[in-house]
Amino acid sequence: MALLDVANLSVWFHTRNGVTKAVNDVSFSVDAGETLAIVGESGSGKSVCCYSLLGLVPMPPGRVEQGSAQFDGRDLLHLPPRALRALRGNQIATIFQDPMTCLNPYLTLGEQLMEPLLYHRNATRKEARAQALALLDEVGIVEAARRFDAYPHEFSGGMRQRVMIAMALIAEPKLLIADEPTTALDVTIQAQILRLIAELQARRNLAVILVSHDLAVVADIADNILVMKDGAVVESGAPQTLFARPQHPYTQRLLAASRRSPKSTPATKPQRETLIEVSALCTWFRTSDQRLVKAVDDVSLELYRNEILGVVGESGSGKSTLGRSLLQLVRPTSGSVRLRGQELTTLGARALRPLRRQMQMIFQDPYASLNPRMSVFDALAEPLLYHGLATRKTVTAQVLALMDDVGLAHNSIRKYPHEFSGGQRQRIAIGRAIATKPQVVIADEPVSALDVTIQAQILDLILELVARHNLSLVFISHDLSIVRYLCDRVLVLHHGKLIESGTTEQLWKHPREAYTRELLAAVPRLA
Repeated sequence: MALLDVANLSVWFHTRNGVTKAVNDVSFSVDAGETLAIVGESGSGKSVCCYSLLGLVPMPPGRVEQGSAQFDGRDLLHLPPRALRALRGNQIATIFQDPMTCLNPYLTLGEQLMEPLLYHRNATRKEARAQALALLDEVGIVEAARRFDAYPHEFSGGMRQRVMIAMALIAEPKLLIADEPTTALDVTIQAQILRLIAELQARRNLAVILVSHDLAVVADIADNILVMKDGAVVESGAPQTLFARPQHPYTQRLLAASRRSPKSTPATKPQRETLIEVSALCTWFRTSDQRLVKAVDDVSLELYRNEILGVVGESGSGKSTLGRSLLQLVRPTSGSVRLRGQELTTLGARALRPLRRQMQMIFQDPYASLNPRMSVFDALAEPLLYHGLATRKTVTAQVLALMDDVGLAHNSIRKYPHEFSGGQRQRIAIGRAIATKPQVVIADEPVSALDVTIQAQILDLILELVARHNLSLVFISHDLSIVRYLCDRVLVLHHGKLIESGTTEQLWKHPREAYTRELLAAVPRLA
């Protein structure tokens, strides 16, 4: 008998705009020690399906219309709230997508880690602390006793996710629901987290439901895969069968988006014009305890016209700081940055202002970088009016042309950021970046949080715009499969230092440094 058996589950949202069938007649089962992967794009119903089992879907407007979810002999969908609370975090645990928003910033990690034991097991604080420290060691937190009283902001993304895993497992549950647990993590950290979940599962005979939008991520860890689209299951099966012979067009599209081919390179190298020249660049910071952090340390590089230059490395390697230093959004400690021969590091804010038109940035999270009180029209019109590239009479036509460029419908011109999907918001951010017809664009992880199919659309859009507008692009990423698809050359950063560079295929096929080989080995691949 399965540990969890879900039959004919339907969860609908009743809103003023009508009924949204978020989950519609979904059935699946999970055995002890088994991993079920639920995959699909944003809005496919993956998370709602899992959260409804735990009573975490807001009701209203959400409502379980039908179905049953038998867990260990009890129907989760018909348990009273008190009984369901006793199961949550105890028999069934959840790892959420973003640990920074799920962890309480006002409580130490140790205090949050002990909470399930204090609440569910009536353990003493001494017993809870000892068990929490043992589990932190188990999930790979170095010097656990010293870090026990640290706060979430003092940990990296990968370490916070490890703490979330420890928190989920501390009460020794029978079922673990992992909702996109590696989406925004580096490929090496992603590989570590997935390996850690698999090891803990084998050791504890856990049943695992792994929610993801990326088939490559779940390929090696899942026993069975459920593909969801628009709230319904369109296909299911073992990974070997699903990858070799996908039946549904939607599954085929997901697989195609996950299998990226390398960028084709011209047979002959054209004459290259240097656009940006960086020499011995250092950007250092002092922490609150006066510790010196060498975020960028003695980096030199060149960016050529109409080139896409990839910058890769793990979190903390200095990628984003390098990009911001190139644009003088962060002032370098020393070194030189020249744009067409003009030194930027010695220019004041007033002198830099006209050059901002030539240098633009696409940030990782468009929801954070777009002003929530500005409509699409306002966001795209602002740089045009500020730099004198449009008048009040011509600005509407120019904004509409920009929207055409990035594939946004004209009838959305008065909408606000919260009314768009993640991919559409990123299109707005790209439109704003190219509005001034810049020579250089820095793209900092612009697709890391997007579904694979939306990623593919945005990457193709970037390639098209680079060719059409003769742009030079610095593409910062931790995903080497994306870099191979997009970039002409690649720089590898590690602890602020440039340790390797070369053409993309040269780096991919013949990496010199052990760190580069480690990054490449961690890239999830489909068979």
